[in-house]
Amino acid sequence: MDWSLFAWVMAGVWLVAALYASVGHAGASGYIAVMTLAGFAPTVIKPMALMLNILVALIATWQFAPYFEWRRFWPFALLAFPLAFVGGYFAAPPEVFKRLVGSILWLSAVRLWLPKPGEGTARQPTLGWALPSGAGIGLLSGLTGTGGGIFLTPLLLFARWAETKTASAVSAAFILGNSLAGLLGYVAAAAPLPIFAWPLFGAALAGGWLGARLGSRRLPPRVIERALSAVLIVAGGKLLFG
Repeated sequence: MDWSLFAWVMAGVWLVAALYASVGHAGASGYIAVMTLAGFAPTVIKPMALMLNILVALIATWQFAPYFEWRRFWPFALLAFPLAFVGGYFAAPPEVFKRLVGSILWLSAVRLWLPKPGEGTARQPTLGWALPSGAGIGLLSGLTGTGGGIFLTPLLLFARWAETKTASAVSAAFILGNSLAGLLGYVAAAAPLPIFAWPLFGAALAGGWLGARLGSRRLPPRVIERALSAVLIVAGGKLLFG
């Protein structure tokens, strides 16, 4: 292990956790980007992203708890959590993993550039759309080591199924559940966990706490999202064409 490189990885995890927590997310795509740029193997990236996601999602879930609405959460979570377990159990071949995650990183970057819809009267999600949407996001989350919030939040907003703060609260709990299920599936497959997890845990907790407490109140969200999108584009390109 190159410890100078690992120190940069810790700094990157801290920064990603702070930036993502400031906009109500847990940061899996950002952690994947940092570890990809550092040259970590897919077998390390997936479980580490899930574990870091769980820690920061806990903070985000607590922060946005006053805005949480069960009736907007359960239709997506019902099938998402078991399928995230299934996705976590199976390991995609390295080339498939690279292409899949690289595409997700680029889609995430594009999503960050899209304008957010204005507030309006939120409608109740319909089961015909919510159940398959949650199932697909859950399976993808488990396979790739992400929490799915980067997809669920814009879906809730653009479909007018939740207002902004409620969408953040629902997505935070969704990310937490998906990440837990995905990690349990990974462990159930008797796959090894990274031995250097604890220092990155500390970096994620410190960054997530700072972002949740300060970043969302003082930093312009659009500036943060532009910076994050640049990192995602670079890391996605490294996976797709490296």
